[in-house]
Amino acid sequence: MIMSESPSVPKLTFRPAEQSDLNELQTLFVDTITAVCHKDYSPEQIKAWTASVEKTERWNDLLHDQHVIIAQINDTIVGFASLKDSNYVDFFYIHKDYQGQGVAKRLYTEIEKEAIHQGTKTLSSDISITAMPFFQSRGFVPIKKQDNVVRGEVLVNYKMTKQLQT
Repeated sequence: MIMSESPSVPKLTFRPAEQSDLNELQTLFVDTITAVCHKDYSPEQIKAWTASVEKTERWNDLLHDQHVIIAQINDTIVGFASLKDSNYVDFFYIHKDYQGQGVAKRLYTEIEKEAIHQGTKTLSSDISITAMPFFQSRGFVPIKKQDNVVRGEVLVNYKMTKQLQT
């Protein structure tokens, strides 16, 4: 476990995800999208996006096949990120009540350190409209706009990449 402190987020700790975290991660996923993405996506789009929480196999695979890092304050999970195949940021969500407090920056640093540790030279991800400014501030560059049809709704995101300094 890695522990660090800053004036904005005291006692933020990082640890690997465990199976017992699954329900809390799913709740955080739905709550964050619902609360944070409403400026960029319609209620129908958000409903289609969050419905993926019902894909039990996908969530179990996340915990078994990816490197998942949890950020927490005391016993509260305030964010999580996952690294798939050492070079793809698959999940990256910050609790709706901890937005703008430095959690995302510090969690991103942890996931990038893990990618570098695994020998990755380039990170990629499919980034929502809402998260795009954050990822650009971390050095990601948009490669292409993508229109994903999910449950009859078009969800726009962007394929983005970042060259890592190893």
